Amino acid sequence: MKHVILHADGMADHPKQELGGRTPLQAASTPHLDRLAQGGELGLLAAALENVRQGSGLMGTTILGYDPKKYYQGPGPFEAASLGVAVGEHDVVYRCTMVTLRADAQSGSKGGLNEIKKLGPHVVMDDATAGLISTEEARELIEAVNEQLGSEMIQFYPGLGHRHLMVWVNGKSRAVCTDPQLLVGRPIADALPTGDGSDILWELMDASFQILRDHPLNDERREAGQKPANCLWLWGQGRAILWPSLSERLKMSGVVVSQSDVHRGLGIMAGLGAVDGARLAGADLRAQAAVALEELKKNDFAYVHVELPDEVVYGSDVAAKVKGIETVDRELVGPLLEGLAKLGSHRIVAFCDSGNVHQGQAAEGPGFFAYRDSAAAPAVGAGRRFTEADARASTVPPRDATKFVVRLFAKGS
Repeated sequence: MKHVILHADGMADHPKQELGGRTPLQAASTPHLDRLAQGGELGLLAAALENVRQGSGLMGTTILGYDPKKYYQGPGPFEAASLGVAVGEHDVVYRCTMVTLRADAQSGSKGGLNEIKKLGPHVVMDDATAGLISTEEARELIEAVNEQLGSEMIQFYPGLGHRHLMVWVNGKSRAVCTDPQLLVGRPIADALPTGDGSDILWELMDASFQILRDHPLNDERREAGQKPANCLWLWGQGRAILWPSLSERLKMSGVVVSQSDVHRGLGIMAGLGAVDGARLAGADLRAQAAVALEELKKNDFAYVHVELPDEVVYGSDVAAKVKGIETVDRELVGPLLEGLAKLGSHRIVAFCDSGNVHQGQAAEGPGFFAYRDSAAAPAVGAGRRFTEADARASTVPPRDATKFVVRLFAKGS
């Protein structure tokens, strides 16, 4: 028996006026996801996420059966695990996002990128991805910052694109920090770190701005009409606490297949294997499906995570999101279901959530799922689709997200 969790990260959404009041999932053609919804169980997921810090990897933590209040420390430790960054039990890992800041035009300035002298109330978050800066360019900037700010206590590590890490040895983890995506187009003054250790974070962020503002690479980006990566934004922090092994708990071998550092690190911390990022870097979704099926020949379980491209997730083009969802269904879900059938008996749960906070809207609830056991008689769900509305209309009571992985492996379930 093979077991699969397919996490469609960030594809659930609100109804859109541009789509006639439908969500992107309702507007998209998703025959393969719909087949799961029609032939199996469709419903809502429930999770106790009150007073739990939000961030990437939260729902992955939950769906793998870990109590998020106890084990979810923030996305930073996941990325460190994925990148192979050694972290001590008393060290704190911060997400270190490259952003573009600009002066607030309402403060009397012209709103230019070069008018900022230091971080303060006159500064606006212009772009939380630094114009989707490339990994190669970002690495040069991170190395420049680490050369000047790195020490025995503080080290900066390059990641992918605009996403990087800072490790604070014996650091403080309780500062209140804000996801930069929440701040796009808004002043940053009220969102700068507060609380224990915030003075160090402020100092580092402001120093990074002084270093990056006039870096030659950013001069080149401005001349090319691109947004400069002129500040490192610190947030998403946590300690790398020890997790009980999911593989040992369920007596199975498992692997995470994802292009996301966060989700590969999540798998590593859960005691699963993780497909090397280089193996999937630049790969299309059909290749990711092929890798997942190849890994399932050697393992009992695969957690397959997929999310839409950054330009779709962080953009405002609703039609692009619809096309992205259709591509996932056609290029990943279809081949995965076809390959699973050839491997024999299997169980699969596909679940969809709203993902991280995008466009200033917080995710609502843990999402919904479709569950199918190849050995069970198909459910009668003709016309049912893998959408938010169909899941809400289901007569199935909401399922506890933290118990789903146990159900996936339960005998006779």
